[in-house]
Amino acid sequence: MTESQRGHAAMLAFAVLVAGSLALGSRIANLVDPAALTALRFGLVGVLIGLVAQRVVGLERSAFRAPWRFPILGTLFAIYFVAMFEGLKTATSVSTAAVFTLTPLLSAGFGWLLLHQRTTPRMAFALALGGAGALWVIFDASLPALLAFEIGRGEANFFVGCIAHAAYTPMVPKLNRGEAPLTFTFGMIIAGFIILTLYAAPELRATDWTTLPLLFWITLAYLVVFASAATFLLVQFAALRLPSAKVKAYTYMTPSIVILREEALTGHWPSPALLTGVAATIAALFLLLRE
Repeated sequence: MTESQRGHAAMLAFAVLVAGSLALGSRIANLVDPAALTALRFGLVGVLIGLVAQRVVGLERSAFRAPWRFPILGTLFAIYFVAMFEGLKTATSVSTAAVFTLTPLLSAGFGWLLLHQRTTPRMAFALALGGAGALWVIFDASLPALLAFEIGRGEANFFVGCIAHAAYTPMVPKLNRGEAPLTFTFGMIIAGFIILTLYAAPELRATDWTTLPLLFWITLAYLVVFASAATFLLVQFAALRLPSAKVKAYTYMTPSIVILREEALTGHWPSPALLTGVAATIAALFLLLRE
């Protein structure tokens, strides 16, 4: 398997794990303050990745010669996760998944700005097609709603997070100085944890963690192990092997996976009109992945 193929395999796993975090996250979004939840999440992920990094590759001292890099990356990811849970308070998991599919277009822009990565006409068309499909899903397949361009508060909040997530992808190769993904991720997580703990200190103290239901802790475990530790490493791994736009192309799979999960849980399929938007994002995915 080539390095490029390894990058694609990593992002395929990423899409599946992110879809699961949106579906589960929507069920606990109103239980805890988003910043407090994300701080707890980063702290647990930091412990997990730190232990794995120490055992597998060792914590490279070279990673801490320029510690200013990690607060930048940690802040970007913290913004994304806080905005995600803030958005899931009012938006559905399907619409937030659709908002997430706008990140390839944003990431291509940041990739050009930060790394001078060029976008071919075919890739530009694919990004536009995927963006159009995402907007169709976001506006619930309603032409009047699309023309009025009235975006829900939850979708707008999550879009802010997606901007931060899109900037994060090209920032990884921009700031990486040869460190292993585990070490680099550990530095980013610890920086994000410190920033979030300072920001969300009042909410962390005010939350009665002992009264939260079992569903919260099950979801938190999934978020820590699969939707945080695993996805951080997968994005780091893929970003060093693929252009930013192709890394983010896999986000186009997210609405389809979320819809399948929701149908399995509730037994209700979205309308055929809504599925046309999902089909457009899938077509965009295949266009972006062609060499």
